[in-house]
Amino acid sequence: MERKKATDFNQEVLDLYDDYAHGRLNRRDYIKRLGAFAVGGLTVEALLSSLSPNYAWAEQVKPDDPRIKAEMITYKSPKGAGEMKGLLARPAKGDQFPAVVVVHENRGLNPYIEDVARRLAVAGFLALAPDALTPLGGYPGNDDDGRIMQRKRDGEEMTEDFIAAAKLLDSHELSTGKVGAVGFCFGGGMVYQLAVRIPEVIDAGVPFYGRQPALDDVSKIDAPLLIHNASMDARILAGAPEFEAALKDQNKPFTAYVYENTNHGFHNDTTPRYDEAAAELAWKRTIEFFKKHLMA
Repeated sequence: MERKKATDFNQEVLDLYDDYAHGRLNRRDYIKRLGAFAVGGLTVEALLSSLSPNYAWAEQVKPDDPRIKAEMITYKSPKGAGEMKGLLARPAKGDQFPAVVVVHENRGLNPYIEDVARRLAVAGFLALAPDALTPLGGYPGNDDDGRIMQRKRDGEEMTEDFIAAAKLLDSHELSTGKVGAVGFCFGGGMVYQLAVRIPEVIDAGVPFYGRQPALDDVSKIDAPLLIHNASMDARILAGAPEFEAALKDQNKPFTAYVYENTNHGFHNDTTPRYDEAAAELAWKRTIEFFKKHLMA
């Protein structure tokens, strides 16, 4: 399938997809409202297909890439699911590496997030990408079912699952003890929570378009933050000014970027919301940030 760009769609169509992807619109109403844009021979089915993820596009680093070693592991999460699974990826050569927890979106550990973990391994990091759907059988192979499954999980238990992942990396034999966190959408919000809940573990955080924590929690953050947001993501941007003002007032180290003419999800290279220029720049900044704060 030919890759579509955001500019190939009416912005209202992309906004409908965002509402559907975040549970603000059920599938029946999503399809019904897409019908208004099925004109000129374009069917609703074609629209649905072109908006849905194509994971063949996400494989920037193949699972068998000789530069890395990657495997699914099981780890303990006593305050969360009890037992969790995740993809652990690292450089093929070396004994210890700075570590990064990779937190997926609101749909489980899909191929895009697995690839992000492998990209970090290529860059010199020990990366662990947990699957929050582990207690429900794991990522089901498609995002629609994954979203439904993730909504069934208890939010506090999921937070504990990612806390356990960060603590595992903090003490892992392959880790230097320097731990960062990067996440997208739901995962971006989780990065903030990790920085708030375990400041003694998290040494650097990179939230991509994540929901900001409560302003009362800003004082608990010690880790420097690199914040990536999209200019057309009104929902997330609504909370950014107050949050960033609180960070500044309390002398918390952070850098925030808003990428012009981009949508929520612009880093995800499997959907039309992907913006290649913004995604590559944000990722370059992310790797430089982690190298500065985790490798020094």
